[in-house]
Amino acid sequence: MSDLLVRDAEALHRALARSGPEVRVALSRETAELMSELIDARARGEEIVVTPRSTEVTPTEAAVLLGMSRPQVRKLMDQGLLQFRKVGTHHRIRVSSIRAFLASERPRRHEALADLAALQNELGLTE
Repeated sequence: MSDLLVRDAEALHRALARSGPEVRVALSRETAELMSELIDARARGEEIVVTPRSTEVTPTEAAVLLGMSRPQVRKLMDQGLLQFRKVGTHHRIRVSSIRAFLASERPRRHEALADLAALQNELGLTE
């Protein structure tokens, strides 16, 4: 954790320890941007999961985090796109592996969406 985040966390805890319905605290831009992303996600009704990178989840939990079915997660594991380890007969996937997969997929998804938009325009399906 950066020194700035440590400082901001301490300032936030001190401000929350005071009584009253409002909290006033000065934060770095980095922390304010992080908090803004979290608040925006909650405002959109999204779930927020905060875990250490070393946390491991089951394929079912990974499916929820990825927004796909458990069989699809198993396919990604079988294809080597999602790293995992076996604990006895059970599979465990690190959250860092899920994050890495999502990061690697982002450019491919953007390209696919651009292709879809171009096709939609070509077919005159836009208003």
